[in-house]
Amino acid sequence: MSNDISTEENQTEIDRRRARGEFVRGVSGFRHAIGTPEFPAEPGRYHLFVALNCPWCHRVTLARSILGLGDSISMDVAFPNRTGDDDPVGPNLWEFTPDRVASLTGAPLPECTVDTGTGAGLRLAKEIYQREGSDEQSLPILYDKITGRIVNNESAEIVRQLDAHAGTLGGSDDRPTIFPKNQKVQEVIAALNERIFVTINNGAYKAGFSSDQAIYEQAFTAYFETLTYLDDLLSDGRSFLTGDTFTEADLRLFPTLFRHDPVYYLRMKLNGARILDYVYLWRWLCRVYAFNSVASAGSMTHCRQGYFGRSWNGVVPLGPNFPMRYPDAYQHPELAV
Repeated sequence: MSNDISTEENQTEIDRRRARGEFVRGVSGFRHAIGTPEFPAEPGRYHLFVALNCPWCHRVTLARSILGLGDSISMDVAFPNRTGDDDPVGPNLWEFTPDRVASLTGAPLPECTVDTGTGAGLRLAKEIYQREGSDEQSLPILYDKITGRIVNNESAEIVRQLDAHAGTLGGSDDRPTIFPKNQKVQEVIAALNERIFVTINNGAYKAGFSSDQAIYEQAFTAYFETLTYLDDLLSDGRSFLTGDTFTEADLRLFPTLFRHDPVYYLRMKLNGARILDYVYLWRWLCRVYAFNSVASAGSMTHCRQGYFGRSWNGVVPLGPNFPMRYPDAYQHPELAV
């Protein structure tokens, strides 16, 4: 287990904390690395299993798109709602079922796929783990098609590995470097990553899924304090969080803010403000949305279906519609004034 609190949550007294109503994120168990003798960096060798509603998966799909790895790293997409109580294997499992109908659209979602990575046509992500004797069931999964093994299932590490080996893996020639070699920039990224993970990425879940009022209020306050901090940071005219260059800090912030106005504001009880109410953060969000295939790396339909489709009645809200529909609004930085 890593001690990096920008990657995973402290597991101290996890049973007691969960018992009193705190949402505590678990730890990913597969932590191998591309670029080792066991898992050499080769184009066409690796595969991703993801769900487009999941913000941790969104990190990975962003890296794949931004680095130009779409042709060399194949990918399967799970349905955004997990299995129900009527599933023969059990509830709350990610499944690769492209014919499943979404309540939001009344039709299957075209991005969803069967399992093409393992060669076994597995239906459930859980079955991929079971082949390695693990009881985990989370996404994303970085998978080695040659050895038939899971390489890694921690999104932060997958992003870092794809960036470090993008050239050898078959990335585009004009790709950015997400984690620059400059040590001072790395230190700035590390500080941002820590605050963003604790208060924004994981903080949204702590607010939305904790059942204790005091824990919710603490997470709510920290979330909006960080939004204000980031808005102030961007107010000096910089294009991205560390300056003029898109980095890993921007990539890790984007999935949560992409979801905030249309989903988290209501679903995670984070109704203190919209991102649209923060002038500089909104413009940053629009800028990132327009950057290097970012828009194609996610799906608002999957997000809305995934979060609201698993609520108590499964009904997906149709809004917000003002000032315009999302994600179309992200093409309009001028909306924030």
